[in-house]
Amino acid sequence: MAARPSPESSRGAIAWMAGHSVAANLLMLTCLIGGFIFLQNIRQELFPVFDVDTVAVTVVYPGASPEEVESGIILAVEEAVSALDGVDEVTSTAMEGLAWVDVKALTGADLQKLAQDVQGEVDRITSFPEEAEEPQITIISNKRVVLSVVLYGDAPPASLHELAEQMRDQFLQDPGITQVDLDGVRPLEIGIEVPQENLRRYNLTLEELAGRLRNASVDLPGGSVKADSGEILIRVKERRDFGREFARLPVITKDDGSRVLLEEIASIDDGYRDTDYYATYNGKPAVMINVYSVGDQTPIQVSRTVRSHLEQLRPTLPAGIELSILRDRSEIFAQRIDLLLRNSAIGLSLVIVMLALFLEFRLAFWVMMGIPISFMGSFILLPLFDVSINMISLFAYLICLGIVVDDAIVVGENVYHYRQSGLGPLEAAVKGARDMAMPVTFSILTNIATFMPLYFIPGTDGKIFRVIPLVVCTVFAVSLFESIFILPAHLARQREKKRRGLSAFLHARQQDFSLAFSRWVHNRYSPLLGFVLSYRYLTLAMALAVLVLTISFAVSGRMGMEMYPKLESDFARATLTMPYGAAVDKTEAVARRLLAAARQTATETGREKELVQGIFTEIGTDGSHKAEVTVYLAPPEVRDKILGTAAFTRRWRELTGEITGSKSLRFESDAGGPGSGNAITIELNHRDLGVLQRASRELADGLQAYPLVTDIDDGFTPGKEQLDFTLLPQGKSLGFTAREVARQIRNAFYGAEVLRQQRGRNEMKVMVRLPEAERISQYHIDELMLQSPDGNEVPLRDVARITRGRAYMEISRRNGRRVVQVQCDVTPRNKAGEIINDLQETLLPGLTASHPGLRYSFEGRQADMRKNLGNLKVSFILALLAVFALLAIPFRSYSQPLIVMLAIPFGIIGAIFGHLLLGYSLSIMSLLGIVALSGVVVNDSLVLVTRANELQEEQGGTALQIILAASAQRFRPIILTTVTTFGGLSPMILETSRQARFLIPMAISLGFGVLFATIITLVLVPSLYLIIDDIRILAGKNS
Repeated sequence: MAARPSPESSRGAIAWMAGHSVAANLLMLTCLIGGFIFLQNIRQELFPVFDVDTVAVTVVYPGASPEEVESGIILAVEEAVSALDGVDEVTSTAMEGLAWVDVKALTGADLQKLAQDVQGEVDRITSFPEEAEEPQITIISNKRVVLSVVLYGDAPPASLHELAEQMRDQFLQDPGITQVDLDGVRPLEIGIEVPQENLRRYNLTLEELAGRLRNASVDLPGGSVKADSGEILIRVKERRDFGREFARLPVITKDDGSRVLLEEIASIDDGYRDTDYYATYNGKPAVMINVYSVGDQTPIQVSRTVRSHLEQLRPTLPAGIELSILRDRSEIFAQRIDLLLRNSAIGLSLVIVMLALFLEFRLAFWVMMGIPISFMGSFILLPLFDVSINMISLFAYLICLGIVVDDAIVVGENVYHYRQSGLGPLEAAVKGARDMAMPVTFSILTNIATFMPLYFIPGTDGKIFRVIPLVVCTVFAVSLFESIFILPAHLARQREKKRRGLSAFLHARQQDFSLAFSRWVHNRYSPLLGFVLSYRYLTLAMALAVLVLTISFAVSGRMGMEMYPKLESDFARATLTMPYGAAVDKTEAVARRLLAAARQTATETGREKELVQGIFTEIGTDGSHKAEVTVYLAPPEVRDKILGTAAFTRRWRELTGEITGSKSLRFESDAGGPGSGNAITIELNHRDLGVLQRASRELADGLQAYPLVTDIDDGFTPGKEQLDFTLLPQGKSLGFTAREVARQIRNAFYGAEVLRQQRGRNEMKVMVRLPEAERISQYHIDELMLQSPDGNEVPLRDVARITRGRAYMEISRRNGRRVVQVQCDVTPRNKAGEIINDLQETLLPGLTASHPGLRYSFEGRQADMRKNLGNLKVSFILALLAVFALLAIPFRSYSQPLIVMLAIPFGIIGAIFGHLLLGYSLSIMSLLGIVALSGVVVNDSLVLVTRANELQEEQGGTALQIILAASAQRFRPIILTTVTTFGGLSPMILETSRQARFLIPMAISLGFGVLFATIITLVLVPSLYLIIDDIRILAGKNS
């Protein structure tokens, strides 16, 4: 039978819901069942996928030097796009044969519109060189690979490529896989090489030959004919896709009518573009197949699908060909999901235990039910904000675990208080909920106000972290509704039942604990508080002294400051850069040395087969001078018992030793993680590249003096040797133009393009050029025969002057100025700030003084940290103002919000002490936790001051009597909310897994901040309450 409401408890929405349990239960079931249904359709991924606010413009300019790319393409693109609305900055890089321009959008700008505007402006450019290809405009996205499959063995690259293509096709036929691409594959090319002797014999130029081949390979529609039988399509179909199809083409008709075929005058190689790139896995040629998750595909589903196909493919592989799975991100996803769920389960258990100790078991049960109701209800709202289930959103739920029951605890404890005072279940439920409706509502609003700054963090970091406030705010919104309308209905139906057996025993023990706790509050806490309040000014002074000392210590830099905690990867990587233009044999020799050192590092452990899954080596990644060796290690639960990634990388570096003649060598143990990248990046800019080169070397030399600095790269790699041609007067007299000379030289050495077309999924080029044997020395350049306008052949040395120089490897620019970045790493990372401060005081001022016009800035991590710190500072101030306003409205006072907000700075003390206690440096994650903490810590103070105001209205009395009574009455809910919040976060705080290091600092700030702020609430808030009353009395006497 439904509870019969009394007249006093029958008015208002709260009373109606409390008296109509069916409505409350239906709402509860709607949240639970609806949330479960919506959860099935929410996208799952390791990290949020998003566009990175950058539109990229790429233009291929085959064979061009970086300076030619800069002058011919980049300057025009920069001029066209830099003034567009929504552009934050423009950065560009000129490389050999490629122009890359990044147009970074302002935060909040419409990226699709910006991309269209960039496309329109670039399309209007008419000054691009004829040889430049069509510009490509793309929006950069952080798409995530689920897993990589490496196909390797003793086989020609063409065979591996063909097999990889077949595997890709099979994967894509499955509806569970949408995107697959290949790495370690060179572009397809049909190379046609014609000796100069044959060209002379048939009075033919490379350009003429390319034109004839182009005209002979046609696939064009010719319209249609309407016949009596119907419409007939007309098509000229002479398309040629393979070298053998070009071989039999007639290219010359002799005077006697006979024809010369292409294969008679040229060698035809149907293979790959002439590059130095190749990849190996465990020393054997390899191709990497990357599989992505798209849309609502989950990493686990994609991984299972791929593994199922691989089981079918393994038996069909040719002899000597093997495949392995590398970096299955679904395993990382599952590990991190398991980590967060495990910590959530432990935290939930601690919360339930704490509630059961302080409250009746039935009451504790319904208070605890606020957690699943709020969580499941939030799943109904998340699709509105396009939030996926990922590591960040799950961490947000973990944050909510202890906080979300705070309002239910306050309401439930107040109901419990009225029940013990003799009221019936319905009256106690209605009165308890009504009393707490205002403070609970405004405490939820302050929580939301302080989590919302995370939503407005700019840049890539903001796109990751804005998930947290979206999740937290939806959970809090459902929680508020549940605690005010659903919880009272459940508490109103409780009836005293005779308990037997274990139930009676547990109830008796809980009552004993509750009674003992109440006695302790009355006999210990209240007298102690009375003593402290008698010395309230001294108490406040001592607390402020501790606050000043703690903040001073934190800002002094002794704790260290880093962008993010360093998170170990599942692989160690060495990136080698030799002098630009170095022979691939030299680069390969150093790569073999790195490979041997990596194997020796694994062998020293005595468990190399358990530790190392495989070693992937790439030679010629960005030219013959670069190489990369990646050692894939066992999962963390295995390798941590043998040798962690960081320790492996340190030993690998030691065994490799100094590489003589290398430009730079960088070892990484955290590649791809949130803490990856160089610790210090200093960008120098000047209009003169010579000044930049000298300054960067001086800065790199200066960094050598710091013992903590490693992996220094001056950012300025000398380019290849370059031959510059200038037309001679006799060349002009023979009718040559500079353009004609350039075209004939280009056709001979780079090649004349016949055509490009799709062959299967890949683009293929057909190129005509001289044989390699006629393109390898200075002699062949001097003796190159050019055809004059009148058909005569003239050696190049008689037409143009040749001078030697050196091209730049690449030219970087930012907002119209040439720049170079000097980079280095620092061990430990949290000391980077000290080194930066010293550089700004000593080395950098002297550098700018000795090179007039030189400017410097800190980019990379430092730029991101500077932006985030500046944004957090503004956001923190705005959050404090919002909290003040939200407190001033219900209190109708300007002074009482200050009493409540006193907990905020002392919560920061707790956060700092927590980091010191657990050995963590401060990081951006720590500061995000502190900002969010500001709303959480005021909840207890709000409840305390609200109760003091109620007692003032109900009973009157002195300020001392009121605050003592209010502190005693609210001691239980304050302690309860604190221990549940800390209990919910403590599993994550104490987590030892490296997967959690990225998130632990935020949990430390919240957990320890709340813990320390509780002491402040129970001691300092009453002290300040009396001090303000003293001031009010004194002001009244003076007036």
